Amino acid sequence: MTPILEAHDLVRRFTGGDGESFTVLDGLSLAVAPGEFVAIVGASGCGKSTLLHLLGALDRPDAGEVMLEGTPYENDDPAALAHRRNARIGFVFQFHHLLRDFTAVENVMMPLLIGGMSRDEATPRAMAMLSTLGLAPRARSRTPLLSGGEQQRVALARALVHRPAALLADEPTGNLDPATSAALHDLLSDLARDQGVALVTVTHNRDLAARADRVLTLERGRLREIAAAEMTP
Repeated sequence: MTPILEAHDLVRRFTGGDGESFTVLDGLSLAVAPGEFVAIVGASGCGKSTLLHLLGALDRPDAGEVMLEGTPYENDDPAALAHRRNARIGFVFQFHHLLRDFTAVENVMMPLLIGGMSRDEATPRAMAMLSTLGLAPRARSRTPLLSGGEQQRVALARALVHRPAALLADEPTGNLDPATSAALHDLLSDLARDQGVALVTVTHNRDLAARADRVLTLERGRLREIAAAEMTP
């Protein structure tokens, strides 16, 4: 199956406070198929979030390339890249970054409105996505009135409402209790398969990562697949 999201020989370097350069990603490659759920684990500071930023076109590599639906990001000018990022990539973070003064449905509509869709078109699509996630009764509630799990599901609905090709999740359950975390990871997995989305999630929780189709660990700037036996604490 042709990958939706690909990274080839990525290198990313940064300059430390002492002025010395250090390499975070060192020739890393990855391919994610439609409907596949890939979890990435690794020590704090190993470069997991850096990798997601490169996959999501939020940052550019020092070498190598990232391709979405067969087209490299480097071919896009800034405006075209921003449009592709909004239209074809969904993001979910540990902290949901919802707009507090808006309702759940207004938050979910935001990517559609930014993309030029009319409010009359965006509202039913946002409502349908909230319904899929079991949040239709809370659609008109402002976000501070929602529980942590409900807020994260609103963030997930916002990430999926424009029907992206890839969904990138950075510690999406890091601030939730274990039961809610497990339910959200199952929901992520089911939605990725149902919608044919290439899902990449970063997590410290290996029990949750084990729900993925593949688990990769980021070590010394490269990815290595983890066998089932290695997932046991």
